[in-house]
Amino acid sequence: MEDGKEWPAAGVERKKLNGYELADFFLNIRQKHIRDNVTFLCIGTDRSTGDALGPLVGTKLVQLGFTNVVGTLKEPCDAVNLEARMTIIPQGQVIVAIDACLGTSGSVGFYLVSGEPLQPAQSVGGSLPAVGHYSVAAVVNVKGPKPYWTLQMTSLYKVMQMADEIADAVASAFGKE
Repeated sequence: MEDGKEWPAAGVERKKLNGYELADFFLNIRQKHIRDNVTFLCIGTDRSTGDALGPLVGTKLVQLGFTNVVGTLKEPCDAVNLEARMTIIPQGQVIVAIDACLGTSGSVGFYLVSGEPLQPAQSVGGSLPAVGHYSVAAVVNVKGPKPYWTLQMTSLYKVMQMADEIADAVASAFGKE
């Protein structure tokens, strides 16, 4: 997902939020859905600094006591296994998809959120199925001519900081167990 020309897609309301505003996005979800009916789908790999955001968030959520989490550092949910990992999510669950993305320089460090599915791997030219009922795309770096290289060279500090903000916002909205 990227925040360039295609952002936002026609008819889809997406918002650009900072870390402080992120808790309100999750609180809105929490007010509509019971915690046990929400699954956090944390997309990415532990083999690329920029793309590790999803598994870092998933790991942090599990450490905070969340049980409905798919995608951690131990068991990533990435381009290779995304469709298979989706099959383990029980029918009727509300899915919040979380992934890293590339965007404009003014968007780095912000979150692109929506009440619509997330399109994984869009910013690197991939074609994976859209996933989730809600989506959070964390802009971890600037989109350039070599997106895989850019993700690989993304600041680990920035990615960890953003993963902490997402996990803290989820915990704030849904409560820690």
